[in-house]
Amino acid sequence: MTKALLSALIRPLVEPRLPEWVEPLWFASTDQALEMAPEAEIGWFDLNEKQPMIEIAKAATNLKWLNSIYAGLDFMPLDLLAERGVVVTNGVGINAITIAEYTVMLMLTHAKGYRNVVRAQERHEWLLESPGKRELSGERVLLLGLGAIGKLVKTRLEAFDMTVVPVRRSGGEGTLRPGEWRSQLGEFDWVVLAVPSTAETRHMIGASELASMRPNAVLVNIARGDVVDQDALVDALKHNKIEGALLDVTDPEPLPENHPLWDLENAQVTMHLSGRAQTKMFQRSADRFVENLDRWSQGQQVEPRLDLALGY
Repeated sequence: MTKALLSALIRPLVEPRLPEWVEPLWFASTDQALEMAPEAEIGWFDLNEKQPMIEIAKAATNLKWLNSIYAGLDFMPLDLLAERGVVVTNGVGINAITIAEYTVMLMLTHAKGYRNVVRAQERHEWLLESPGKRELSGERVLLLGLGAIGKLVKTRLEAFDMTVVPVRRSGGEGTLRPGEWRSQLGEFDWVVLAVPSTAETRHMIGASELASMRPNAVLVNIARGDVVDQDALVDALKHNKIEGALLDVTDPEPLPENHPLWDLENAQVTMHLSGRAQTKMFQRSADRFVENLDRWSQGQQVEPRLDLALGY
């Protein structure tokens, strides 16, 4: 029997489908997880707070495979997991559909001034003019990140007749390489960030990048808060160097109550809700986990596998 440390929250979705060779160790608290962690060869112990997950991972000295619903696991002790030879699967793609839909919503909300429409309804005021007159059709989008989310964002924006130019290492027709996009920032109306959080991507959008963007450009961040130099962004927004910023993610999270981003009229902050705007996340994760259990038992590679050296 192979022991698997599993959260009681996913028990109804997983327990009836567990193969006979798996002995589940269900936990309902961090203390329970820490107590049972050393016995487990397989672990799926996602929690809302990161520090307990780190502690459980360190305590799971016999762990061979760690599964997670999170796409970004840069907060975990990846060096330690690599040293122990742990295979890690993450949640890449689980939330891709809803995040791509959320991206389109954010862009349309900005283009049509929809926040002001809602405010007018709350005031019982009948507007005679649209507060936003921008059309997505015909505009150009720089897409940084062409993973599971980026690919879906691309197809959805192209359905609005937008020209989407992705950045990818391998290059190719209609794309830019990582060393080319900065010099061409001024050619785009929208800059969409869908990259993982790594040392390479930290503050990839800073004061110089913002200064290179068009005055009508809009920055859309559905990646991680730390890929943007937030102080530089606040300055750019305050001085109207760019038209706006649509931020599903911030640095830190939650955003402090007194942070200036809350009150900037040309910023939208959506509290990292894009991946949560769905009802299928846990079901998709459970389905993937059960399928991977079958692969694991047959000695096949489990997917999607996290590169512990790269962090994504």
